[in-house]
Amino acid sequence: MIEVHELTKRYGETLAVDALSFRVPEGVVTGFLGPNGAGKSTTMRMMLDLDRPTSGAVTIDGKHYNQLNEPLKYIGALLEAKAVHPGRTAYNHLLWLAQSNRIPTSRVDQVLGLVGLREVARRRSGGFSLGMGQRLGIAAAMLGDPKIMMFDEPVNGLDPEGILWIRNLMKSLAEEGRTVFVSSHLMSEMALTADHLVVIGRGRLLANVSMNDFIDQNSHGFVRVRTPQPEALLDALSGAGISAAPHPDGGFEVVDGDPAAIGDLARDRGIALHELSPQRASLEEAFMQMTSESVEYRTGAEPTKES
Repeated sequence: MIEVHELTKRYGETLAVDALSFRVPEGVVTGFLGPNGAGKSTTMRMMLDLDRPTSGAVTIDGKHYNQLNEPLKYIGALLEAKAVHPGRTAYNHLLWLAQSNRIPTSRVDQVLGLVGLREVARRRSGGFSLGMGQRLGIAAAMLGDPKIMMFDEPVNGLDPEGILWIRNLMKSLAEEGRTVFVSSHLMSEMALTADHLVVIGRGRLLANVSMNDFIDQNSHGFVRVRTPQPEALLDALSGAGISAAPHPDGGFEVVDGDPAAIGDLARDRGIALHELSPQRASLEEAFMQMTSESVEYRTGAEPTKES
């Protein structure tokens, strides 16, 4: 389990992380989200004792990282896949990590097989593609068979097969009861992978909730309705105190409507429905709503030229 206690980091006058506190639960994939400059990378580096906090602390199974003997057996992390000596082979890179943490040499072959790099194990990592480098970084994170896993942008450079593989891997690790903490800018991928979300903005905690609760709390759902009798449906809805907004394709959107109630109403009035479907906002839409005031850089309209 990872626990973050009032974590703060200053770089001169810049406050990168501001009294951040949260706990990463076990047995689920926790997504770590935030706009650029929110402090995600700084927070993850402090979790691994790569950056020293100005104040506050991070504990891993109740201990600080620097108190862990053979830390790869407690926590595995992928922060920067290319942080490997380019002249070292994939096998030798993992071998020295294994020896430094008293991990059996046999485990090196196992993780190379798990990530699909066994055939290139004796090649120098400097010649690896971005996707191969990601797989090597994931192998290093899994080397000690730790209970806690951290991944920063794990799908970078992976092809569709690789993306599906890492998604299923993270889910299976969580199902085994491990702590899985993953940061990504790809909202569509997080929507398919994460069960729980920790969201920060400008170094502060914005949300620490389940995926479903996050979307529900930061968006409005609606019911999409299409009918060959639009006027009759509008009259029926209006009479029931239900507001419907027309859609350009001829359908209607009923905000926060009850599909069953709308269907019953249409049936009672003899109105045929060609579509009655509840629509839920995407994670991306909910995220944009939540973080709208925490964006560091905003794009704007191109300035017009004076004539």
